[in-house]
Amino acid sequence: MSQRDMAELFGKQAQRYVDGRPSYPPQLFQFIASKTPSHDLAWDVGTGSGQAARSLAEIYKNVVATDVSPKQLELAPKLPNVRYELTSPVVSTAELQQKVSADSTVDLVTIAMALHWFDRPNFYRQAKRLLKKPHGVIAACGYTMPRVTGPVDSIYEKFYSMDSNPYWSPTHKLVIDEYRDMDFPFEPVEGMEDTGPVRFVAERAMGLDEFLTFIRSTSPYLKAREEGVELLGRDVVERYERAWNEDGEEEKTVKFPVFLRIGKVGNSSMD
Repeated sequence: MSQRDMAELFGKQAQRYVDGRPSYPPQLFQFIASKTPSHDLAWDVGTGSGQAARSLAEIYKNVVATDVSPKQLELAPKLPNVRYELTSPVVSTAELQQKVSADSTVDLVTIAMALHWFDRPNFYRQAKRLLKKPHGVIAACGYTMPRVTGPVDSIYEKFYSMDSNPYWSPTHKLVIDEYRDMDFPFEPVEGMEDTGPVRFVAERAMGLDEFLTFIRSTSPYLKAREEGVELLGRDVVERYERAWNEDGEEEKTVKFPVFLRIGKVGNSSMD
């Protein structure tokens, strides 16, 4: 699935994505920011509905947040120091400099739950062009299978590994592996011997309806629906209801394991 296809898929369910997805923990952005010597400008690529951009805006003087989905950008939070830009799926150097910034002016490039969709060699060249040399930082994060309670987790694990398996993009294996095997041609930042992954945890209080909204915002669910398959049929929802209500707590803390690959540009060329 191309970046354009991904944008169209998520764009059709933009509000559901906003309602169902977790926010990243503040500790993640504090850690990332501690590795950039200055905090003037951050570029959030594949910003979607702005989950990461919102947090970056609390730390960086200015944030440029780009995406190829106009419907997702419409739902992003309007903040005084965040500039949202709709970009082409394949961004030229001219468009990059017009909509993001000039060469060697960006302190930080972030990609939240999106790098596996990208044409990475081309994107890495763009990031290296814009990042300040040698200490500009690139940070790519995502999250894996959420954890709720034992009974709920057992149902979700079946959905994740079996029911939805035919509909996952081939690139999803990169997420399962926490981007470990992904090409990431950057140098370790100060205080690290490698580029990660570094692990964090995102938590969100959810009722069952919110948790099911999260499932309905995932790419395999959306892809299955496009092919006429309902992965959350009545029988599945009823199993979730029984498992969710087993402990008598309507609202539960859902934990999303977050991973981070982080590096600095160094003095490398754009090749």
